[in-house]
Amino acid sequence: MSDPRILTIVLNYKTAQMTLKAAASARVAMQGLPGEIVIVDNDSQDGSFDQMSAHVAAEGWDDTRVIQSGRNGGYGAGNNVGIRAGMADGSRPDYVYILNSDAFPKPNAIKVLYDHLNTSPTTGFAGSYIEGEDEVQHLTTFRFPSIWSEFEGSIHFGPVSKLLKSYRVPRELNETAPVDWLAGASVMMRQDILDEIGLFDETFFLYFEETDLCLRAQKAGHQIMYLADSVVTHIGSVSTGMKEWNRVPEYWFDSRWYYFSKNHGRFYAACATGLHLIGGSLNWLRRKLTGKTPGGAPYFIRTMARHDAAAFFKFQRSRPPKVSPQIGE
Repeated sequence: MSDPRILTIVLNYKTAQMTLKAAASARVAMQGLPGEIVIVDNDSQDGSFDQMSAHVAAEGWDDTRVIQSGRNGGYGAGNNVGIRAGMADGSRPDYVYILNSDAFPKPNAIKVLYDHLNTSPTTGFAGSYIEGEDEVQHLTTFRFPSIWSEFEGSIHFGPVSKLLKSYRVPRELNETAPVDWLAGASVMMRQDILDEIGLFDETFFLYFEETDLCLRAQKAGHQIMYLADSVVTHIGSVSTGMKEWNRVPEYWFDSRWYYFSKNHGRFYAACATGLHLIGGSLNWLRRKLTGKTPGGAPYFIRTMARHDAAAFFKFQRSRPPKVSPQIGE
């Protein structure tokens, strides 16, 4: 029997040079492993496709190809284009490896994920330890969101966080362990499981799509593993511009509401929003009374209240604007 094959997917949106750098790092990390790389240009319309295609041809990267998505449907839709493309000969891979365009695997990072999936049949998805250029760890391991995590995450009050620590979404981990879900900067997935549960839900334009995919995998009985020995350097939010956000955009609220209502029902989603608004209001009041500057994004509470009330009563809203299809927040 031949060794399992990997299809590495790097999704580009207007960051051609960085995407090529990520692909080059992936090529080094895939040396000795059976597989290919597909770069998906997510309708950048800035010359990225031609630039990357020319570079791949000039460098003689015969294990790498560049394809067009045809439209910018978001992060999940763009990666789905790569997954559906399969191997260059038209066959299906055994594993799909998703790598952000601003993420750079260390030389053994992909092999660690590959070896784990080869030897641990209960693991469905395996993700990497992510660090910044300063070698400081990024938080990429999480619990699934819930009603109580919404309250804990919005009130920002020590005694409440201590009481609800088992519901807190972020999980600080320094060692290999199973998790609920992983940020998608560097994740390897079994193709068989994607065939079983489906690909990324393309209703999500950006954010929560990897949370939803991991939830579906776990419901089907497959473990999600965080592997601390697979190290990837990640810049983060290069295409989304998240670090420069003045206000949280509508598509984030769209994705959050859809995640809760899809997986738990509209009433649960409304309760999650209610507790988030209560917690956020109490946090604002406490800061006001103690003379502290209000934290969080401007108008976040009122935007969530308006957005989710409209969603609950099925008011029609325009489609969110196009932005970068990246995760790395």
